[in-house]
Amino acid sequence: MNSRNRPTRRPILMLLATVCIGLTWLQCGREAGPSADDPVIALVMKTLNHPYFLDMQRGAKEAVRILNIRLVIQAAEREIDVEKQMQIVENMIQRRVSALCIAPSGSREIVPVIVKANRAGIPVLIVDTRVDQEALREAGGEIAGFVGSDNLRGGRVAGEYLVEHLNGRGKVAILEGIPGHETGDSRLRGFHQVIRNHPGIQVLSSQTANWERALGYTVFQNMLQAQPDIEALFSCSDMMALGAIEAIAEAGREGSIVVVGFDAAREAREAVRQGRLLATVAQYPYEMGKRVVENAVEVLKGNPIEKDVEVPIRLITKEVLDAETPPDAPGTGPMKGNYIRK
Repeated sequence: MNSRNRPTRRPILMLLATVCIGLTWLQCGREAGPSADDPVIALVMKTLNHPYFLDMQRGAKEAVRILNIRLVIQAAEREIDVEKQMQIVENMIQRRVSALCIAPSGSREIVPVIVKANRAGIPVLIVDTRVDQEALREAGGEIAGFVGSDNLRGGRVAGEYLVEHLNGRGKVAILEGIPGHETGDSRLRGFHQVIRNHPGIQVLSSQTANWERALGYTVFQNMLQAQPDIEALFSCSDMMALGAIEAIAEAGREGSIVVVGFDAAREAREAVRQGRLLATVAQYPYEMGKRVVENAVEVLKGNPIEKDVEVPIRLITKEVLDAETPPDAPGTGPMKGNYIRK
């Protein structure tokens, strides 16, 4: 074969060299990520099918971006699936993660796996929902810290605003959280602490809707059929509240029933802006996710942390939304100074 007819390799080799140099430059120019030797922090939430926990996930990922650590995030499909959450935590223990951050689906039910993590030498931090302290003490377990808001106070804030709006008199219904779970129980208890001081407020019906929008719709629809003179609703979560306002619209009762929710989810805030929801109590799940991961890193370094971090809450009304500058969602992003009320 004539050498003039042989395909030359020089252009190909030059091209490959150029590509290799380019790849090397990209690798060197990229900010170094976490290595296999860096600690692994697991964040186990109640679900990823809820805007609240999606915001918590975003906050945790922001902490990862800043701290350059490895993070594993897992959750059950449904918020009420306590058994699944316990299985996830046990799997994280078997994987020997460096630290566990847990938003418990069950305040008492989570205790056995906390004890298992303790025995494995894995520090546990709790976020959003407190662990039952008596059960934890009896089991000999311990946690490194807690990050969350005061749900009892949030229930009182909702109750005070609803009583004020009704001028101390009215027929009220309640959509509860999951009975026996600290978050919903505390919100419900705080609400009752307020309304028991107002004899003009009559609770016609109080039922659970398991934090779910579809159940909020169905349960409140049934409430309206049984108690057509309901004038107001307190819902222990926005998802249930959003289902309830759908039932109110379908019944042609818009404008005659006011609803106060809890969590300040984006869709709930928009409903407040439109006047379909009277108010919602804002928490800061983004800040919770970020702070609990930051604290986990400090614990792994052997540094002291604040054992009980209270993230502020705020009542969100149409007036508050109209006055916001910038128009951030306090329940769905980083805390801003002008949103925080101690």
